[in-house]
Amino acid sequence: MIANRSMPRASVIPVLAYADCLAAADWLCAAFGFTIRIKIADHRVQLNVGEGAVVATNGPSRPASLMVRVDDLDAHHARAVAHGVEIADPPTTYPYGERQYTAIDFAGHAWKFSQSVGDVAPEDWGGTSGTL
Repeated sequence: MIANRSMPRASVIPVLAYADCLAAADWLCAAFGFTIRIKIADHRVQLNVGEGAVVATNGPSRPASLMVRVDDLDAHHARAVAHGVEIADPPTTYPYGERQYTAIDFAGHAWKFSQSVGDVAPEDWGGTSGTL
């Protein structure tokens, strides 16, 4: 798997929605000892959690979603489509060095699959580095 400074190294990354992700990140860092990895404007924060990571994002409270890193996103997407999985967002390559798609499982949970396609510094696409 390609390393990308704009993406945590963890294979599975929980994504939690909060009314104010910046305030949530501050609280999570203070309460649980997490550290900020990257702030993405005012709508998303990647947090270091030991060897793992968690993402706080703005949005209504809902069941947690998961982000899963894969080696071959297009093959993974093709498999999901072949199994009749609902695709919420098709495969897209983003300026932060990730190719991603979002699938909805049988219970309505969102799964974002991500493949690193380049090593991009957060500052190169508008992010702000914390502790990488």
